[in-house]
Amino acid sequence: MASTTTRDSETADRLRPTWRPVASSTGDPAYSGVLQRDDQVAEDARQMVDTVLAVWSLERLADDLKVVVSELASNAARHARGTVVRIAVTRTARYRVRVSITDKSQAMPQLQVGDPLAESGRGLRLVDALSSNWGVIPLPWGKQVWAEVTAS
Repeated sequence: MASTTTRDSETADRLRPTWRPVASSTGDPAYSGVLQRDDQVAEDARQMVDTVLAVWSLERLADDLKVVVSELASNAARHARGTVVRIAVTRTARYRVRVSITDKSQAMPQLQVGDPLAESGRGLRLVDALSSNWGVIPLPWGKQVWAEVTAS
């Protein structure tokens, strides 16, 4: 029984998301990682955003940015293909942070008129309301959906 628990723990450690700093076009660091495309992806993305914002001393962006990244990651988990998605968190200005989720689906997200009683369909409305800008970059094999949040 102990070997099964150890094996499960080793598998969980191997699948745990990791991220690392990379160079960005702004000269500031960016953090990029690969997350499992499963029910835990939104939580993993929020945890990454929390960590990165703490490193940059931009915790004041946390509430809005965590909602935004949760919606983007959840949409990728729900609609994309493959087992993983790539997340990047980039500082694009002193008080502006961009999050992006890259997945293997070419289906473009669209703002929907949300039914207030529906269980889904309002995520991009939240992204649109909380971000200063957002968009989609089509890729030959998928897309990157990004959003920027700016401190007031």
